[in-house]
Amino acid sequence: MMNSSTSNGQSLWHSSSQSPKTPTTMLDRALSSRRPHSDADLSDSVESGADESKTKRPHIYLLVSRIGHQWLPCLIAALLFLVLLFLTSLAFHSSSFVCVSRFDPAARIGFFGFDGLESDFGALGVPWCRSKHGKEVEWTSKDLLKAVEEFVPIYETRPIKNNMHGMGFDHSFGLWFMARWLKPELMIESGAFKGHSTWVMRQAMPDTPIISLTPRHPEKYLKKGPAYVDGNCTYFAGKDFVDFGSVDWKSVLKKHGAKDLNRVLVFFDDHQNELKRIKQALKAGFQHLIFEDNYDTGTGDHYSLRQICDQSYIKGGGHSCFKDSDEARIRSNRKKFWEKAVDTEELCGTGETWWGVRGEMRDDFNHSNTQISYNQHFQNSRYVESILDVYWELPPVAGPSLTHQSRYDPARSTPPIVADGRHRLFQRIGLGRLDKSVFNGYTQMVYLQISKPGS
Repeated sequence: MMNSSTSNGQSLWHSSSQSPKTPTTMLDRALSSRRPHSDADLSDSVESGADESKTKRPHIYLLVSRIGHQWLPCLIAALLFLVLLFLTSLAFHSSSFVCVSRFDPAARIGFFGFDGLESDFGALGVPWCRSKHGKEVEWTSKDLLKAVEEFVPIYETRPIKNNMHGMGFDHSFGLWFMARWLKPELMIESGAFKGHSTWVMRQAMPDTPIISLTPRHPEKYLKKGPAYVDGNCTYFAGKDFVDFGSVDWKSVLKKHGAKDLNRVLVFFDDHQNELKRIKQALKAGFQHLIFEDNYDTGTGDHYSLRQICDQSYIKGGGHSCFKDSDEARIRSNRKKFWEKAVDTEELCGTGETWWGVRGEMRDDFNHSNTQISYNQHFQNSRYVESILDVYWELPPVAGPSLTHQSRYDPARSTPPIVADGRHRLFQRIGLGRLDKSVFNGYTQMVYLQISKPGS
């Protein structure tokens, strides 16, 4: 349920430290940490023994005589494998090697190493918004993994198969999972496009009423192709469109019989300044919010929570515009392999303005932008912290070696639900049945619970 405590008296969220904990599960790692250390320092110990031979023998002969001639073929095969591995690595690193696309997973393996994909996650830091009391969501990585397997066959029945410019699998799963877990009595969406998000919420909550605010009614898209119009949805669309911040929510909620605002879930996919939307939601009394496009610093068409909380005082936050810095070198290398990776030249504007997008607070699909100072950016972060009870970013569903996605950079992302290399698990839960293109839309979807300052 969406109240702060469950029926049995247990809290829906539990208190913890201000930043994510560092457990042993994949999802619950330290989400704001820099590149993790290696698992363990490996050391080889070779047991020495007395040489009983009276004459000097070649080392190869000694080795063969100790282990037996039956292992000689294995040794030869191992040596051939090492030689092949060396030649392959050499080919990948060569600037003249042009047979592999720069966005091909094999090329990334060759560049970062066979064990580099999993360790890439969080390598450039993951700024995690700090909440007032350090609360966290109740669900765990096991809950997410189990739910992914359940959602795959549901997603396969979606009416809009090619949802270009809309949500892909990762965010569709995230919205479905959170709506089903929170069990709201009313769902509100700002921005519906062709109706895919409306369909996702309907799969999560079959009988819950929905209010949809969108400039163009989804039924208009039916003339050109698939779209979804919900029978239990009140549309403020077309001629009846009203922006979220201009709705008389007291009157609308009364008509829908929604008395407890703690039982209302609001989903934003409207590409508006998220600081503006948070203030509007708080004024209306809403507490549970989901933002679909939580763009990373230096990217996107609107000011996001991720950008607001990317601060030097937060672990994993803040940036350097020094072109010879370690961060600049790492970013430059990663730009070769990830389409949405941002190098230092793109990140920093005039006067080393890296916050937001080159010092801009973007809004309204990048149509309304305002240059802000670092002090203003800092104060925005402090305000968000004063009203934030819970902050949680949806992790990617699976690692890039499995999904073959080539857009988002894992170095600025939390570890995935299904880790790189777990091919059998990826296939077993049905993800392998999906077209690889549906995994290319990840932009750090985020869930918030907010309340007035001081509460």
